[in-house]
Amino acid sequence: MEHTGRLCESDYRFMCIIWENEPLSSMQLVKLCDDQLGWKKSTTFTMIRRMSEKGYVQNVDAVVRSLIPRTNVEKQESETFMAHTFDGSLPRFLVSFLGGKTISKSEAEELKKLIDSHRE
Repeated sequence: MEHTGRLCESDYRFMCIIWENEPLSSMQLVKLCDDQLGWKKSTTFTMIRRMSEKGYVQNVDAVVRSLIPRTNVEKQESETFMAHTFDGSLPRFLVSFLGGKTISKSEAEELKKLIDSHRE
């Protein structure tokens, strides 16, 4: 399933708990959301239902699992960020990210290899 809607911050934080601990029981998820997000049990169950309806998680026999990999969500978020903030320009992003800082020779070599492996 292709997800085009962006996750708000609370949805993303909820999904991170699932990705880092899955599969987990809904009661384990309630405890983790209470500990990490300060959520009540009812809030967590509402989120399980909502994220199930959106196709991000499944809750079968009180066991919660993600239906979409974390990497898919992060890729989509980074593409949206690049498009909105830097008009999709990787060079503009890198200039901004580096902000006048220098990188080591090994970091530069690693970036060159990465760029070469993704060249058209």
